[in-house]
Order: sequence, then C-alpha cells, then structure tokens
Amino acid sequence: MPHKLRKTRRLRGSRTMGYGRVGQHRKAGGRGGKGKAGGRKHFWIQTVKYNPNRFKRIGFKPPSALQPRPRTINVGELEDLALRTLGGEQPRAVAGPLDLDLTGLGYGKLLGRGEVKVPLRLRVSAYTSRALEKVEAAGGEIVESE
Repeated sequence: MPHKLRKTRRLRGSRTMGYGRVGQHRKAGGRGGKGKAGGRKHFWIQTVKYNPNRFKRIGFKPPSALQPRPRTINVGELEDLALRTLGGEQPRAVAGPLDLDLTGLGYGKLLGRGEVKVPLRLRVSAYTSRALEKVEAAGGEIVESE
C-alpha cells in the first residue's frame, strides 16, 4: 500500500532499523571490508570499471632506463650563462678564452643547438660532435671532466 513516509521515518522506533540482529549494520563488515579490501573478490566490478590498471604488471624497463638523464645545455645558451656566472663582465672584453665549468654548475651534457661567438674553455663530462665544432669554430675548446 502506498504511504508518504520514507523508510527511515517508518523505522524510527525499531532499534535495529530493519537490519535484523543488533550490530549487523555497524562496522566494516557492512561495507565489505576496510579501504580497498575485496578489489579482487566482491568489489571486482568496481575495480574493472574505475581502476582497471590496479593489478597490471606490464613491460620491463632495463636498468639503463632507470638511471637519471644528465641535465643538458645548448651552445646558444653559453654566452648568457658566462655573463651570469662571471659577474656581469663583458665576455668580449676579456683576452683569451673564458673558463666555464659546466659540471660544477650542474650540467652533464653540452648540445649543439644555437651559435656561440665568444671563445670559451668549457669543462663538461659529455658533449655532441656539433657542439664541439661550434665551440672550436668560435676559438674555444672543451675539456672533459670526470
């Protein structure tokens, strides 16, 4: 028969509120476990729908891929870097190549994009062949550091 009371209003005086024995609707058993319990069992549909990659173990990464890649800098950025590190003095006014320790500044590799017009003596652990060509064309050199 139709009635206008919601279930919670109807059950207000009943102590167990329609859940049988006292305590049946109380702790984690009523919600199927704590946290992500039952992800492979009774909550499997929820796992498939909302978290499909939870149990996947796909692929293999070789140890070389897990090593951090070195911080890089391009040849075109060297003049600005030289100005900043040498305290604002003009690189063109100094006689001879300027000394710039890229390893000490946190750079691991020198790349060849851009142009350099100032002779620089660079200390870096790794560099590309194009970077070496451009630095030597400007009258500088690269010294490998460990």
